[in-house]
Amino acid sequence: MVQQLSPQTTPEIIYPDSDGEPMAENTEQFKWIVLIKENLEIWFAGAADVFVAGDLLWYPVEGNNKLRQAPDAMVIFGRPKGKRGSYKQWEEENIPPQVVFEILSPGNRRKKMFEKLLFYQRYGVQEYYIYDPDENELTGLVRSGDWLEPIEEMNGWVSPLLEIRFELTENNLEIYRPDGRRFLTSVELEQRAEEATARAEEATARLEQERQRAQEATARLEQEQQRYQALLERLREKGIDPEQL
Repeated sequence: MVQQLSPQTTPEIIYPDSDGEPMAENTEQFKWIVLIKENLEIWFAGAADVFVAGDLLWYPVEGNNKLRQAPDAMVIFGRPKGKRGSYKQWEEENIPPQVVFEILSPGNRRKKMFEKLLFYQRYGVQEYYIYDPDENELTGLVRSGDWLEPIEEMNGWVSPLLEIRFELTENNLEIYRPDGRRFLTSVELEQRAEEATARAEEATARLEQERQRAQEATARLEQEQQRYQALLERLREKGIDPEQL
């Protein structure tokens, strides 16, 4: 009797979309994550090949679902926008995130941040920014060869890839787009939108007023022309040639 051996099948590797960790540990950390991610999305909205994400798991190596990080915000040039449960690099033309942001919180211990630095350094990140909102401290690292090297002066630093500028005030971090406009919170954006709508409505109202005034002026001119023609007719009826006057 011949016994046939069934071929061994490799179990499918599952790459979870969540690591079970919260996006943020407190309101301040969450505020900064949203501020950076959303403003970067707005700035790159017209670029079809720039993908911006927040708290999205990044798997750099196929076959290893334990090797992963979820940057608070990340930017990938050369990849289309769209929905993703996670960023599997081998499905993205092997393009890693070029810029990542981390916002410090009480849960981000020194060991954890060191592990993130090694991960980002090993897997191709070009720029790495770390902001501590409690201490108002900004750290930046930029790639030089195989290493992420610290940036000596962050105040006034302009990101080589994003072209955004970082300004540290006494109590806050301000980030400016290449066009000079400051990164705004969702509340500030809503206020700006309302102000822009109000200005547009005022401009429309002024335009309507100008249109009405123009119509009134045209009507007055037509009335004057009618009165002038009537006067000419009366003169001719009396035998007076207006052209001889």
